[in-house]
Amino acid sequence: MVLRHMCECCGVEEVLTPDEAYEAGWDYPPRQGRFGVISPRLCPGCPSTATVWWALTCDGYTPEMLSDRQRDVVARILAEPASIMVKQP
Repeated sequence: MVLRHMCECCGVEEVLTPDEAYEAGWDYPPRQGRFGVISPRLCPGCPSTATVWWALTCDGYTPEMLSDRQRDVVARILAEPASIMVKQP
């Protein structure tokens, strides 16, 4: 399985297998967390304090308080793994 890994903080994208992503330090399911559950989706260089998960669980945001970009992240997470799958030729 090959997945599109998108950092919700800096926007960097990489196409990797779950094992490659884990070894590179990405916080991404299925090796880190679960598909469809709001948790950080980060590259190795970004802090979890800038994630939707942090805004909701630590900063006390409600869904209505999220930015459009953050709402897009939530929609993508809730549609995983289909929303991040890369079709192989």
